[in-house]
Amino acid sequence: MATSSEWHEDYEKMSDLSRNFSRAVKSLQEELEAVDWYNQRAEAATDMQLRKILEHNRDEEIEHAMMALEYLRRINPVFDKHMTTYLFTTGDITEIEEKAS
Repeated sequence: MATSSEWHEDYEKMSDLSRNFSRAVKSLQEELEAVDWYNQRAEAATDMQLRKILEHNRDEEIEHAMMALEYLRRINPVFDKHMTTYLFTTGDITEIEEKAS
């Protein structure tokens, strides 16, 4: 059973899709936080072997974050639309939407 601290709304009133969406968002947040922590630790590490380990761990967390992001894209058409518009493009990011129209 879900605890009240895990959900902003009544868990029982949410669809499976909505609950899974929320789980994926939370997982993405956690993975990105881990990326940041490992990156900070790697930057601060004075031992090169430790730095390599931390960079490896950071890169694994990036992979996990991308898997969660891809899941969100697959289940949510708005994520899909915006990811299709912005990802893997070049040029000024703030001008991409205008060019795509």
